[in-house]
Order: sequence, then C-alpha cells, then structure tokens
Amino acid sequence: MKHIFDISLAQWSLHRALFAGYLKPIDFPQIAKEQFDIHAIEYVNSFFPDRQPASNFVRELKTKCDDLDVKSLLIMCDGEGNLGDSDNTARTKAIENHYKWIDAAVELGCHSIRVNAQSDGTAEEQCKLAADGLRRLTEFGDTKKINVIVENHGGLSSNGAWLASVMRMVNHPRCGTLPDFGNFILDWGTREEYDRYKGVAELMPFAKAVSAKSHDFDKDGNETHTNYEEMLGIVLDSGYRGWIGVEYEGELISEFEGIIRTRDLLRKIRKEKEELT
Repeated sequence: MKHIFDISLAQWSLHRALFAGYLKPIDFPQIAKEQFDIHAIEYVNSFFPDRQPASNFVRELKTKCDDLDVKSLLIMCDGEGNLGDSDNTARTKAIENHYKWIDAAVELGCHSIRVNAQSDGTAEEQCKLAADGLRRLTEFGDTKKINVIVENHGGLSSNGAWLASVMRMVNHPRCGTLPDFGNFILDWGTREEYDRYKGVAELMPFAKAVSAKSHDFDKDGNETHTNYEEMLGIVLDSGYRGWIGVEYEGELISEFEGIIRTRDLLRKIRKEKEELT
C-alpha cells in the first residue's frame, strides 16, 4: 500500500549523541533502519568530518545506504555564510560555499540541500537580497538536478508570509521550502513567535520536504507544543505527499525515545487519515 506520506529521520534528532561521540555519523543509516525502522534519512553538514563533504566519507556513506537500502533525501547546510548578505562579494562567497554540498547531495542521491536565508536591512531589502542569493545558488543546483530549499529557521525566515514572498521572487521550480513545525521564533531574545499553523500553511505551496519538529509528549503520546493532527491536516490539504522527517529536539526524554514517540505519532495519525480516504 502506498502511504499518503512516508517518514524519514533527520540527523539532528541525534545531535546530542553525535556531538558527544556516543554515535558515529557514518553509522546513521544503520541506526535509522535497525533502531527505528526508518528507511530514509536527512543529513546535517555539522556531522560531516571537519564540516566538509570529504569524498572518501561521502563514498562510504553512499555504500552503507546502498547496502542497507536506506534512501538519502537531503543535506541540511549551516555555517556557510549568508545567502542574503548585503555585501555582494560575501554573498557570492556564501553561494559558492554551498556548491560542494550540492555535489555531495548528487553523489548521495539526495533531492535537495537545505539552506538558510539570513540577510540584513529592512524586510523588503532582505527579501531582495535573499532572493538574489537563492536564485543564483538554485541555478547552479539546477545544473546538477538538485533542489535548494529554505527552512523557517529563526528571524525573518520564521515569518511565513515573508519567506513565501522570497519564494515568489526567486520564482524557480527548484527553489522551495522545508516547513518546520516548531521553528517559528521571530526573536530569540524575546521569544516572540509567529503562528506555526499559519506559517506552515503559507510555506506548503513551495514545500519539497517537511520537518515534524517535536519536543515533549503527554501521556497519550501527543506532542504538547504542536497539534500534529491539525498540522498534518494543513500539510496534506496542500496536496503534499512527500516525506515528513522526524526531528526530535526535546530534553525530558532520551533522543532515542523522542524519535520513537514522534515516529509513532506520525504513524498513528497517518493510519487514521488513510482510513478516512
């Protein structure tokens, strides 16, 4: 049976264990499959050796995925400069810094790299600058058949209307969004939030991946910060039928338990929605 969506695992769900050295990044495909029965994965560039896509590591990772029949979906890229930098030289450098991750995504068989849309200036100025950087990077990605997708990741990027306007300005079929259920913090100092349901609805028309962020759960297994039933309704009502990635980020239970609870909640709601169709 073809499901209405499939479930993947974001590597960030295991960030504490990976940073502590308890787990090795090269074992991520095996952990996803054998520990969680998840057969598609999303990488984070922070966990590549020296934060670089060394060819020997990428080849070994690809071999492991092929042997395990685990699908690589995307690479989340951070720390490569601001794609909306107001300085054109710095913006160009940031664009070019992402080329190696597009090449790694090609070798791994991913469909996308996930980037950020940092900029400076007024909202309108940032929109134009971010759109310029994204358009130029996307045009390179297009030559390699790789999408460039943007996550709501704090600041203006967590304003769904603003990020949607950036997408419309880029206006390229390979540039899209990665809506994250929980990353709608507009100001990290004041903790001002954008409405997450409104934000996801605004970003779904451009979505090429979806991140099911989770933190805490009640006794019935429901996430306490996001109504998954409502949020998945928004995702599916948009017509999206792609992968939804488990991204546990809580602290009250272990990362392994958090991943399992998020996966089970997604499976439960998926089953309920499939029974209605």
